[in-house]
Amino acid sequence: MKVTVDFDQCEANGICVGIAPEVFDLDDDDNLHVLVDEVPKADEHDVKTAVAQCPKAALKLA
Repeated sequence: MKVTVDFDQCEANGICVGIAPEVFDLDDDDNLHVLVDEVPKADEHDVKTAVAQCPKAALKLA
């Protein structure tokens, strides 16, 4: 499973970072980064939750 970010929609509010810090990170300039190419099986539930909770629907699973 991969997760992608629509940076035109992302407000970098950090909800995803709070839910799945192993996969998402905000830098000092509030830019969101996906830390993995493929979501590890152990983190899939948290990533699905982060995608569902994104207020701007900027996260997608593939």
